Amino acid sequence: MKILALITARGGSKRIPNKNIKSLCGKPLIEWSIDALNGIDNICDTLVSTDSEPIAKISNKAGAMVPWLRPKNLSEDSSSSVDVAIHALDWYQENYGRVDGLLLIQPTSPFRSKETIKKGIDLFKNNNKKTVISLSPSKDHPFWCYKIKGGLIERFIDNGEKHLRSQDLPKAFVLNGAFYLITPKNLVSNHSFYEGSIVPLLMDDQIESLDIDTKLDWEFAELFCSKAFKEDL
Repeated sequence: MKILALITARGGSKRIPNKNIKSLCGKPLIEWSIDALNGIDNICDTLVSTDSEPIAKISNKAGAMVPWLRPKNLSEDSSSSVDVAIHALDWYQENYGRVDGLLLIQPTSPFRSKETIKKGIDLFKNNNKKTVISLSPSKDHPFWCYKIKGGLIERFIDNGEKHLRSQDLPKAFVLNGAFYLITPKNLVSNHSFYEGSIVPLLMDDQIESLDIDTKLDWEFAELFCSKAFKEDL
């Protein structure tokens, strides 16, 4: 099986300037994901799609393929991750031959492990190449969520069990952005990662599924990896 790993990394970041190349415990953020992909069976190449020369340089040095800078029309705030993925996929297949799967990896999940990536690939293989997407347990259960309408609160989900104890609630999960694996055919024909039957890659570890979006997320990541580094000494 031949899988292309794609890391999408724009240069602009409003909440955390230069986030994708900012050093996290001595290593650029994007390098954490490149390192996690290196040496995994079935991954034929790791391609980084970026509009930034500094990101391209760091990614290439870390072992990733960076054949071009992403076109401007795919580098806007409104640009679709599907369009970015198809652009990279089309280029790769035209130059290196067809692949069985596209694995989309976001650099904002630095603690995603090789073991989890391998598990996701195995799920893809063993489920007739159905799309595999990573999920984590939801911190806030939808039955306990509300919306505000006309100055009053209403249940977000009708008939949500208000009085259930937390341990009695049905399990709920959220997308964590760490892993998306799909066939080229499904991606192109549906223009979505979310159509059809989807197999869950469950990630129970809160650290591994951390998605760095805010400064607080970054500070938490720094605290965790600095503590882990000290424990390894």
